[in-house]
Amino acid sequence: VQLQASGGGLMQPGGSLRLSCAASGSGFSINAMAWYRQAPGKQRELVARITPGSSTNYADTVKGRFTISRNNARNTVYLQMNSLKPEDTAVYYCNADIRPYGSSWADYWGQGTQVTVSS
Repeated sequence: VQLQASGGGLMQPGGSLRLSCAASGSGFSINAMAWYRQAPGKQRELVARITPGSSTNYADTVKGRFTISRNNARNTVYLQMNSLKPEDTAVYYCNADIRPYGSSWADYWGQGTQVTVSS
């Protein structure tokens, strides 16, 4: 099972970006999905998390600006980022609790996608 993230890039302050992350492979179940980010010199932090039933929670720093959603049929999680600020600059990682059939639940990570907010 792999997680493939896409959608990062360079954006001016106040702009918007949408990140996507799709799980691929054969035979698995997905529980919660999430986005984390890591800025240079800082620890990785949780940005937003969503359950299979679409309950969500957000870091205080992104509440009201970012929206996490998922498409269970496509095994995909999204992060809509609006009103971007320079402090949102980071590498964004998708994360999911996945159980390959016949195996145990485990934490899976995508490869990371760079988001840079700068004028």
